Amino acid sequence: MSLQQAPIFVAYSELHGKGVFAGRDIEEGEVLEICPIILFPKEELADVRKTVLDDYYFDWGERGEWFAFCLGFGSLYNHSYTPNAEYGMDFEAQTIDFYCIKPIPAGSEILINYNGDANNHEKVWFEKE
Repeated sequence: MSLQQAPIFVAYSELHGKGVFAGRDIEEGEVLEICPIILFPKEELADVRKTVLDDYYFDWGERGEWFAFCLGFGSLYNHSYTPNAEYGMDFEAQTIDFYCIKPIPAGSEILINYNGDANNHEKVWFEKE
């Protein structure tokens, strides 16, 4: 993977209002963004679920004992079952890293699978409601 940051920007998305878009053609393997996180323990989840932030946290930790708010554009990537990007969690650095998994043309929306795996087609939480 290239460590050069790919230019990305936030703009209106027809999917969910806001989304992250490619500022130039992005090649497979390029790092899109390395986002720092803010951790909070599972004991605080009930309080978070009462707020608008309920749709913006990530499960964190190998045993699910923590949750994370992703800074940068990390919480603004929209969901797709045919994503062009993926994310990985760096537990040591405490970052969520987004990278391109197929070429993304300039101006296209960058999409991830909220299930954490590009090939996972299980319904995500907002489709179950």
